[in-house]
Amino acid sequence: MKSYTEYLTFNTKKRRDLIRITDTVKEAVKKSGVKEGLCLVSAMHLTAAVIIQDDEEGLHEDIWEWLEELAPFRPDYKHHRTGEDNGDAHLKNLLVHLQVVLPITDGKLDLGPWQEIFYAEFDGQRPKKVIIKIIGE
Repeated sequence: MKSYTEYLTFNTKKRRDLIRITDTVKEAVKKSGVKEGLCLVSAMHLTAAVIIQDDEEGLHEDIWEWLEELAPFRPDYKHHRTGEDNGDAHLKNLLVHLQVVLPITDGKLDLGPWQEIFYAEFDGQRPKKVIIKIIGE
């Protein structure tokens, strides 16, 4: 079995951002040499996430509105007693999850026709990492 690891670093200009990383992950799969296996893409921070979604701006706006409705930015989270101000970012992470696992078939990511991979940042403006871990034959 082969394994391959690659790290991505993001330092967004905005506190919240959605960045398409599909091509970067596809390139990592190619570099890995794995023909049949799995690709894990995981945010290494609890205030960010990796998601699979359609690359359509209206949908992106809907996602942000939905997340803000369920976990709004506000000053009264108990987490803020620690000196942080990102309680909402932790909750948004719980709603969309930290990572995705994708199939590799015949040396390529086996994505559906509209599936794209995104890094979702909920508390940016500082360096954060994403790990790509590929295993298989």
